Amino acid sequence: MKRILLFVATNIAIILILSIVLNLLGVDSILDGRGGLNLTSLLIFASVFGFGGSFISLAMSKWSAKKLTGAQVIESPRNEMEAWLLNTVKRQATTAGIGMPEVAIYDAPDANAFATGMNRNSALVAVSTGLLRIMPRGEVEAVLGHEISHVTNGDMVTLALIQGVVNTFVIFISRVVGYFVDRVVFKSEEEGPGPAYLITTIVAQLVFGVLASIIVMWFSRQREFRADAGSAALEGRGKMIAALRSLQKTAEQPHLPSQMAAFGIAGGTSGFMKLFMTHPPLEERIAALEALP
Repeated sequence: MKRILLFVATNIAIILILSIVLNLLGVDSILDGRGGLNLTSLLIFASVFGFGGSFISLAMSKWSAKKLTGAQVIESPRNEMEAWLLNTVKRQATTAGIGMPEVAIYDAPDANAFATGMNRNSALVAVSTGLLRIMPRGEVEAVLGHEISHVTNGDMVTLALIQGVVNTFVIFISRVVGYFVDRVVFKSEEEGPGPAYLITTIVAQLVFGVLASIIVMWFSRQREFRADAGSAALEGRGKMIAALRSLQKTAEQPHLPSQMAAFGIAGGTSGFMKLFMTHPPLEERIAALEALP
């Protein structure tokens, strides 16, 4: 319930902020004075909500990730394990040429980890208690290297940009289609949008939204291959392959909230649903690592 309330409150706050931005830009309607579609206003509207929502979410990602997962940042190591985690991340960050991320542990039974943050020099890397319990340290190093590679590659910002582009496209094109159906097909002569516009826009946004999700998920899967290769460069290909094989053996489903799933280490499926997955199947990731020169 706490996660649901936090999610709803965050989205309401984003909508309010973007509505204020639209008012400041003078965009109060996507229709012109004659009832026609004002494409300039529509493009501004679509861009503000498409990119604005994506980047506000990214800016809040560290805070929301901690709240959603209950991750506890290691400020001062309380034991040898926490000290080792800090030292490992510091070593990898130095090798990768980025600033030291915050390091956190969150309580979850599955073996997983994630990285997030808007700035590669001020990111967050978190691991689950399940991962620390299940994997030997060599494999944990590989997982940490995978997350550090995400940060180094700027994957969070890249995915936010891609999400912003497809969001803008979906919002823009769905309203153009809705207007066309309303005025040309149903020949509505009302000053404002007719019922056909509203219904068609909703349907078009759903359809185009599904297609946009396929595009975003494809990019997400490609960055996983790059992060695996980055970990192999940091810690050795053998360690990364061993870590992925350990993940194959765990039957539990990932317990990361859906908002954080794209930033985790585990995940992936096969068949048609693969198109909508943030991670490639583990066997494909292992094969890609084995094929590295």
